[in-house]
Amino acid sequence: MFSDIEVTSPADFHVHLRQGEMCKVVTPLVRKGGFKLAYVMPNLRPPITTTEMALTYKKELEAIDPGTEYLMTLYLSPDLTPNEIRKAKDAGIVGVKSYPRGVTTNSEGGIESYEAYYPVFEAMEKVGMVLNLHGEVPSDPTSNTCVLNAEIKFLPHLRSIHERFPKLRIVLEHATTRAAVETVKSLGETVGCTITAHHLALTVDDWAGQGFHYCKPVAKFPDDRLALREVIREGHPRFFLGSDSAPHPSETKSTSTPQVGCAAGVFTSAHLLPLTAHLLEEFGALDKLEGFVSINGRRFYGKEVAAGSEKIRLRRSSAPIIVPNAFGAGTQSVVPFMAGGRINWDIVDS
Repeated sequence: MFSDIEVTSPADFHVHLRQGEMCKVVTPLVRKGGFKLAYVMPNLRPPITTTEMALTYKKELEAIDPGTEYLMTLYLSPDLTPNEIRKAKDAGIVGVKSYPRGVTTNSEGGIESYEAYYPVFEAMEKVGMVLNLHGEVPSDPTSNTCVLNAEIKFLPHLRSIHERFPKLRIVLEHATTRAAVETVKSLGETVGCTITAHHLALTVDDWAGQGFHYCKPVAKFPDDRLALREVIREGHPRFFLGSDSAPHPSETKSTSTPQVGCAAGVFTSAHLLPLTAHLLEEFGALDKLEGFVSINGRRFYGKEVAAGSEKIRLRRSSAPIIVPNAFGAGTQSVVPFMAGGRINWDIVDS
């Protein structure tokens, strides 16, 4: 038995496309997964810190797959100035991503003090650029801070930045806790929040000892997962999909070398829309799919779809779809989330 649903112009408002050969593997998979708009993260090596670097990167992505619209971001660093913000805005760059130092992949150059960037935030507020916050603080045994409470301890920073710059559009990225959901809901219309597909499925039990489920921020407790599901089921307009799809070579996800450790990131781009439909259906929110993957995020970013925009059709079948075990090959082989598992939805031709 089949049932079809249609979603207008889905948009992924947080995706990592990497560089070099890995970029060539994963960039076309954004569209394969049902998305034609990708909000691209800047944590490359070296990070994207200038307008010229962002535009060069965008051209590289367009050369790989011109069928996707790429919204570009800059990496918040001491090199970023108010003048560069104005230049970036004029060039069509949409946002600035903040990484606290050392909390995730390629964040070694991350920030340690938000106050130092107030002139940059003021310029962003004036020109209408978005501040994207990786919502964790670094682990610190002296303050009993670790991956399980790093997000909660970050939330006062979110509140203080919003209070100081109430017209600055801010997105708390990849929320994982009930505290984060409640904080965003309590703030003004200029504060939004992304939720990943994998955080709707995972809890701490699923990544402890399982490298392919390990990401930053880590999945938390069952009640935290429930909070993410509840806010989607509610249809709250300031919560929307940002996959944080983060490809790593499979060998870096399955490493057992203590000196190296497991790379942080879960890869979902290649089957993102069917996966999201599958998960929302599981907790009774399938009717909120279009709002979550298209309407809410596009509205927050001012990228609403035009009348008559293309719709993506999904079909549910009694014969589940098997998620491939890997994409790419050799050193560029990427294992997707739920590899070898079954999902109930697939993209079909109109």
